[in-house]
Amino acid sequence: MRLKLVPDNTSWDFFSRAKMWLGISVFLILVGFASFMIQGLNYGIDFQGGTTIRTESSTPVDVAAYRAALEPAELGDISITEVFDPTFPDDKHVAMIRIQAQEGAESVEGATVQTVEDALRAIDPDMIFPFPSVESVGPKVSGELIQTAAIAVVLAIVAVLFYIWLRFEWQFALGAVAALVHDVVLTLGVFSELQIKFDLAIIAALLTIVGYSLNDTVVVFDRVRENLRKYKKKELKEVLNVSINETLSRTFMTSVTTLLALFALFILGGDVIRGFVFAMIWGVIVGTYSSIFVASAILLWLGVKRDWSKPDLTKAGNQFGNVDA
Repeated sequence: MRLKLVPDNTSWDFFSRAKMWLGISVFLILVGFASFMIQGLNYGIDFQGGTTIRTESSTPVDVAAYRAALEPAELGDISITEVFDPTFPDDKHVAMIRIQAQEGAESVEGATVQTVEDALRAIDPDMIFPFPSVESVGPKVSGELIQTAAIAVVLAIVAVLFYIWLRFEWQFALGAVAALVHDVVLTLGVFSELQIKFDLAIIAALLTIVGYSLNDTVVVFDRVRENLRKYKKKELKEVLNVSINETLSRTFMTSVTTLLALFALFILGGDVIRGFVFAMIWGVIVGTYSSIFVASAILLWLGVKRDWSKPDLTKAGNQFGNVDA
């Protein structure tokens, strides 16, 4: 017996409360924007500046033990990752410890590095001292990283706009981009509201969310385009409902299987990737929602050409109204 998350031949009306769904989205965007303006993001080491310490030891790296040893020093945000490289000898175990810049200083001072050395020496006498590498990143470089990250997200959205415009029509492009902006803004909003650490891994998650949400939206839009040709007498609202219902099973199966993997990573993956995985979980949820309730609603509001052999666009109906075939 096959598992079915969505019944066969559904005929749900996704636009009966379209104004309510868009109202909820606008409200959440305003809350997220207000939180961003008032308290901002809780930037991690990547964006605040700090010092990276490379450790080498003949003893296997125990991230939990390293973190426990450094906690009493109260050094602020600390990131510890084990480095795997096939070129390393078998008896060489490497870790990267990143410590945020202390208040009033551009980087971690020598006394702080000595504190780290003393704490790690107590749990791993075989570690190489002094540390093979100690590198600092100042606030100026971190500020440039913030700008570069923002530019990367904006360029990704612009590229999506151009791609959808070429593949479909400009109404489809605006609907898809509205959904992407919706997803990115809500993700930034939840990170600001909950004050979760925001670093380069989260930027990678944002770009992944853009790709995931776009894929989901394009699947729906492809079916819409097919059905616009197939059902020439049906109103646009009916065509959109039919198209979403026809792709609903695929949408839910994709989202659920992705979430299963992400929840496993969130629970078992440890602190290093938890922020990234949380962003992905949130992004899959809002991306699935936006491809149905945001992108399609924008397309309905703008209207769309029904016969691609004719140059003139069908006039858009009033908001959430009907468009004559």
